Amino acid sequence: MGKLKIKTGDTVKVIAGDHKGAEGKVQKVLIDKNKAIVEGVNLVKKHTKPSAQSPQGGIVEKEAAIHISNLSLLTSKGETTRVGYRMEGDKKVRFSVKSNEVI
Repeated sequence: MGKLKIKTGDTVKVIAGDHKGAEGKVQKVLIDKNKAIVEGVNLVKKHTKPSAQSPQGGIVEKEAAIHISNLSLLTSKGETTRVGYRMEGDKKVRFSVKSNEVI
């Protein structure tokens, strides 16, 4: 398993699948499954029983995970790019392959 190049807090765009073209912020990365949960993308409906937290119960919408290969990082200019790593001095930094700027 290779290193995941998308981190929590990154702004990403979905490049494949049912939600192609949608953009959002990464809330959580599931390293063992190679998936990420993106805010406002891939919403699924979950039926819940009444409980102490939700006395009504009912149908709740929540975000489901998307495979990392279907996501592409967005730069500050709003264009998609691949991510690379390089050494600057004694630090390892992520950079945009398209514009060669540090992320």
